[in-house]
Amino acid sequence: MFDILMYLFENLVYHETDIQTDQDALTEELVRAGFHREEIYKALDWLERLADLQQTTQNPYLTDSVQPSSTRIYTCKEQLRLDTECRGFILFLERINVLDSATREMVIDRVMELDSTEFCVVDLKWVVLMVLFNVPGQEQAYEQMEELLFEVPEGFLH
Repeated sequence: MFDILMYLFENLVYHETDIQTDQDALTEELVRAGFHREEIYKALDWLERLADLQQTTQNPYLTDSVQPSSTRIYTCKEQLRLDTECRGFILFLERINVLDSATREMVIDRVMELDSTEFCVVDLKWVVLMVLFNVPGQEQAYEQMEELLFEVPEGFLH
């Protein structure tokens, strides 16, 4: 499913190609690209739920109840999916104001809904980018995240 999301994001959304509103045509395009229908339906559902999170009435994360100084405690299930490196990266993104509490929760929600046995910080970066791309008013954070995703370290690493 994650491969389909990456394909859609890289080939359609990221290159500003119009995504066809006809789900059947999009499904056929993905089948021609080599993906299985069951996985395609899961990915499209994942994207629909991401779109639903933008609406205040359906998004429990768009409230003012979370204080900026609060600490996020991860459930056991979340800790299994998001290893220490991933959780540290999320915290880093909060500290540099790429994520706020609402977008952080949206990212965690979308990560937990991925149908994947393996998940790493590179995958997390893509999920963050997808979430920020789909949330109005997060253009600056999206650009900052895009730089972090494609950043190549210069010089020697010690």
